[in-house]
Amino acid sequence: MAHHQVVVVGGGSAGLSVASSLKAKQPSIDIAIIDPAEKHYYQPLWTLVGAGVFPKEESERSEADYIPRGTTWIKEFVASFDPENNAIQTQTGETITYDVLVVAAGIQINWDKIPGLKESVGKAGTGVCSNYSYSTVESTWKNIQALKSGDTAIFTHPDTPIKCGGAPIKITFLAADHLRKQGILDRVNVKFVKGGPGIFAVPKYAESLTKVSDDYGIERVWKTTLVAIDAQKKEATFRHMETGEETVEQYDMIHVTPPMSAPDFIKNSPLAATTGWVEVDKATTQHVRYPNVFALGDCSNLPTSKTGAAIRKQAPVTVANVLAVLNHSQPQKAYDGYTSCPLVTGYGSLILAEFDYDKQPMESFPFDQGQPRYSMYALKAYGLPRMYWHGMLKGREF
Repeated sequence: MAHHQVVVVGGGSAGLSVASSLKAKQPSIDIAIIDPAEKHYYQPLWTLVGAGVFPKEESERSEADYIPRGTTWIKEFVASFDPENNAIQTQTGETITYDVLVVAAGIQINWDKIPGLKESVGKAGTGVCSNYSYSTVESTWKNIQALKSGDTAIFTHPDTPIKCGGAPIKITFLAADHLRKQGILDRVNVKFVKGGPGIFAVPKYAESLTKVSDDYGIERVWKTTLVAIDAQKKEATFRHMETGEETVEQYDMIHVTPPMSAPDFIKNSPLAATTGWVEVDKATTQHVRYPNVFALGDCSNLPTSKTGAAIRKQAPVTVANVLAVLNHSQPQKAYDGYTSCPLVTGYGSLILAEFDYDKQPMESFPFDQGQPRYSMYALKAYGLPRMYWHGMLKGREF
């Protein structure tokens, strides 16, 4: 049995940011990071990889290069949590105990929840593609390039929470922009099908995104989710969320955003809320039942969009409050729900949506961020990746 002052479950954006910042503030602190991954991916770039802007290799680094110096890296999967005894068990049966636990395990992508998806996504000739994995992201650009007059291209957004809620509409816009540049946009049926009730949750940005959609001539379908794919027939089955009615659509290309959930080992643990996510206070990120447990990022039930930008603001709050608990005091720092969605509207244009828990804009720049701009596109494509690799993962705050 091994013991550490702080155990961080997850070596992704949230876990590394917290561990690095804790080490920077208190170098003597004993931290263990539990994560079996050998590679680390900057996933926000995958939208642009899927649109042919960058090679996928641009998004990949070795995990070892970002494990903070002086921390213990345990390359294991977590099997279960025992918060009553401040313990975790790994899949190999090792027990690890802690003074404070930080759960930052990300989100689980459930490819197998849609019959026909797992075996067809990314495969040549199926027309089925997705930006949501490193192994399939290149197939999106191949399918976009293959579109021709008379074709139908469908882009889906499930009824579950997903990482980066704007990503499905972003690749829709990029595909439409490519088709416009090829001179065939008016002869390709581009359709966006979403399980939710509208294009975006913040009215200011929803209005702008609706105008962009109208300009491209994109057909929008709400409260409708993908439930099955027949890749041989190139047919997709959709179900209306309210009526239950099912319809079958023919496609030449379908970009699928798969259903997502909290990881199974969290869902089935004492840390989970009824929704499956780690149940924390939305201001402090502290667990509502176990005061020495914290969670942030995609695996938590913080009621905001699951984005890297949200983690960038959650991490300093979590770090301050973890140090408070280690010092036997109460958490004081609060997170206001800030998140950001860089909404690419075409090649070289982007709406930078920034907002809080109340869906009120919290914009960083002295101009109307509801309008598409090249400067914001350049920030996403070139500025934010550098901030991520050289700043956020190193524990630096912005």
